[in-house]
Parts: sequence; structure tokens; C-alpha cells
Amino acid sequence: MIIGLYTGASGMMAQMHRMDALSNNLANVDVTGYKKDTSVSKSFPEMLIRRMNDDGLYKFPFGSIDTAPIVGTLGTGVEYNESYTVFSQGALKQTENPFDLALSGEGFFTVSVDGEEKYTRNGSFLLNDQGVLVTKAGHPVLGNKGEINIKKNNFVIDEKGNVYQNAAFGDNPDRLVSMMENEWEDLELVDTLKVSDFKRTRYLKKEGNSFWRSTEESGEAKQVQMGSETKVIQGFLEGSNVNPVTEMVKMIEINRAYEANQKVIQSQDSLTGRLFNDILRA
Repeated sequence: MIIGLYTGASGMMAQMHRMDALSNNLANVDVTGYKKDTSVSKSFPEMLIRRMNDDGLYKFPFGSIDTAPIVGTLGTGVEYNESYTVFSQGALKQTENPFDLALSGEGFFTVSVDGEEKYTRNGSFLLNDQGVLVTKAGHPVLGNKGEINIKKNNFVIDEKGNVYQNAAFGDNPDRLVSMMENEWEDLELVDTLKVSDFKRTRYLKKEGNSFWRSTEESGEAKQVQMGSETKVIQGFLEGSNVNPVTEMVKMIEINRAYEANQKVIQSQDSLTGRLFNDILRA
């Protein structure tokens, strides 16, 4: 076995996995609430090298049974280990749309998808024909009591996720804003957004459409205590946590590493060809 060929090939495979994660990040840089992925690699176990043909000058330790002195270790390449999601906070963008919600801090909005609870950081919501708060795909957003029924332009959500409304003002948002500034106690509490978190968020499974689902490794969902650390901000959306400049720099780095591993294989192939065609033939 020619170790150099396998070492170079394993390096190329590792860079391919890094490029897959990076290209997916760049493709979703403008997706609300998107969290970037990172590819992690690990090295194969190192090989211990010994000098088999000793000239007799080496002094063996008393009682040692090793007749071949240790020279050192030899790296045997790298392998893909895993890709995991980085749940750092994305930048908040003001939209002034009352149906847009952003989470500042840890946690996820809880959404019902075909009767199953799933989780998202994408707070771009709207009302369906029944007056239920839903995602753009039509999945109901859950509160502590279940689906949230509110009236258009007649509700407000505070930092703790409490959903208030006042039917007396109809569909006049200006009257509601005026009342909110002076008479919060007169608002009717409809429900409280169900914001969930997990013991090990890195093990959540991506489902597409900005959804995650819990796994055995992530643990069961637990409700977040809203307050100083986690807040709901109405009229804002959380952008992705992908920095396109940083990702482009990494792309250049990956391309150069991939080319370096290619040259390792080419050099190893060239040397092996000379060994068989020139040296052994002679």
C-alpha cells in the first residue's frame, strides 16, 4: 500500500465535505433564521515507526524486549467526522410588520406540522382565514394553550411572548398603539408563545423549510423562561448567522487545500512510476 496516495485522497474527501457545508451556508445566507453548518474532520490513528535493521550500536534499556528502536510516528490522513449546526445569534432586521417576530437569545418558536411539534427561528408569520397565527407554509404557531387565534391589526406581543388584543378597537392599529402606551392593563391576554429549547441543541435534526426536530441525543423540548436572556421582539426578523465574507475566505482556503492534496497524489504517482519503470527495470 502506498500511504501517500491514501493520505492525499482522504484530504481531498475532507475538503469536499467542508465545501458542501460552506456552499449550503452561502445558498441560505438570506434565509430568515438560518443557522450555518460546520464540517468537522478527525485524523486517522498515527502509525508507530520502528527501525527494523539496527546496526547494533543502539543501547536497549535493561529488561526491554523491543529489538527495533522507535523512530517516531507517521500520520495516515484525515476522515470526515460530522457536520453540526452553529446556533449563534443572527442579526435582527426591523420590518415594522406586526406579524414578524424575532427571538433574541436561545430558544425556538414551536410549530405544529401534521400534528407533530417542530421548531424554528423563522418568525415570519401571518394569519390564515380562521384567524390562526401560522407560518408562510400554513403551519399553526403554538402557544401554551395550543393554536393562537387573534384579530388582524388588533394585537401586540411583548418581550415575554404574551399575546394581547382588544376587540373594542376593531381593525384600527393606531388606537391599539395609543392604548398600549398608556393602558396595558386593559388588554386581553390571548395566549403566550410556546418558546422551546433543548439540553443539547447541536443534536437537533434539520428538516428543511427552517424547521428542526428533536432527537434522542438532543433531549426533549423544555419551555424557556422568558425574561432577560430570551426575548420576543415584534416587528423584527432574525437574519441568518452566515457571514458571506468569512465564508468566501474559507472557500478560497478549501480550494487551495484541495489542490495541495491533488499535488500530493500526483507527486506520489510520479515517484511510483519512476520506481517501477526506471529503477526496478534497471
